[in-house]
Amino acid sequence: MIKSSITFLCILFFCGPSISQSGFRLDQTKRSKIKFELIDNLIIIPVEINGAQFSFILDSGVSKPILFNIVNSSDSLKFKNVESIYLRGLGDGASTIALKSSKNNFRIGAAINENQDVFILSDETINFTPRLGIPVHGIIGYDLFKDFIVEINYGSKFIRLNDPKIYKYKQCRRCESLNLTLYNNKPFIDAMVEVKGERVPVKLLMDSGGSDALWLFENDSLGLVPEDGFYFMDFLGKGLSGSVHGKRSKLKRFSINDFHISNLNVTYPDSAAVSFARKYKARSGSMGGELLKRFNIIMDYPNTKVSFKKNKHFKAPFEYNKSGIVLEQDGVRIVKEREQLGQFNPNQSKEELSRLTVVAAYKFTLKPAFRIVELRPGSPAERAGLMLGDIILTINNKETHSLKLQEVNTFFRGEAGKRIKLKINRDDVIMNFLFKLESLL
Repeated sequence: MIKSSITFLCILFFCGPSISQSGFRLDQTKRSKIKFELIDNLIIIPVEINGAQFSFILDSGVSKPILFNIVNSSDSLKFKNVESIYLRGLGDGASTIALKSSKNNFRIGAAINENQDVFILSDETINFTPRLGIPVHGIIGYDLFKDFIVEINYGSKFIRLNDPKIYKYKQCRRCESLNLTLYNNKPFIDAMVEVKGERVPVKLLMDSGGSDALWLFENDSLGLVPEDGFYFMDFLGKGLSGSVHGKRSKLKRFSINDFHISNLNVTYPDSAAVSFARKYKARSGSMGGELLKRFNIIMDYPNTKVSFKKNKHFKAPFEYNKSGIVLEQDGVRIVKEREQLGQFNPNQSKEELSRLTVVAAYKFTLKPAFRIVELRPGSPAERAGLMLGDIILTINNKETHSLKLQEVNTFFRGEAGKRIKLKINRDDVIMNFLFKLESLL
């Protein structure tokens, strides 16, 4: 199931010089296999910090681990050696104050690091859990990749950490290997795109922390601009420094050596939101999760190379949100559910069972509430009368409290012309709306 980029986590940090650390090592094993969840094209892995369990995004676009959404866990973590520092991420806002803590114990699978730096964000508004619909407490990237040869199997949803001293590559005729450029501890590759009939070489950040397929920075001299009339303005995601907006369009072709992908989604983010990201002058954009997940990948930082192999997702179509609605899981709501109560005894006779009285009863439970937090101007949903703050109760006659957030979002990525029927709660008034999905590309 292809995920759209509506909850794109565009996170890129610029910190001061890092302190030398002992790094991760494998605990009495040569490799470690770790299963992950793939939510909106993002890899979610379990991470243990100072004995406490968390869920992290594996984000190759960050240089240091970031911890957030820990209001109920901070006391038990017992952070040491804490100092204040400023972080800058993608978005149109200002820098963010964080606490830097050193000498923390990290464990990821069989990999351990007893001297790990971590940046802690206390701002409760910086929380990506609502956009993903599952608990997420942080992100980690370079500090894990630098110490291992990391296999990312998007097809079977696991990563494998390998000791680079003993790792041996298998011969693979169906693989493409490229040199990896590390700049500010972030991985870049060279690729080729076709825009307006012209082939343009590009240097892209391999960004496993981004949901979109491809970001390109607009550049008139290189021809990296969307075709006139063949794009629409949209909300792209949320970073540490605020929201990111930009132009969504289509790209005729994207190539990694002899691997070619046609008719893919491309996004041109607003230049102000990515001003820090463009400080690396050679950079043309980012290759995100919707592209990366079409391959099984071997990330080899120690030898500065990367290998790609097509997987079952390679030919999957590229989809995007055609409703204009962006949802968050905003707390919970009380749901009244019917249940059947009866005094049943398996030893009763048929006659006795026929006289069994079934009593209708109800129970009240807490279920997730899905609230509209972004609404694209002029979209089908906005024209139908939906508003920010509306809570969706049913979608096409299905109770949303029985669905996950990503399952609800799937309805909005259907084919153009598909009817969407919503029942919503607006200030305790129940209302019904009907609209059709529209393709803008």
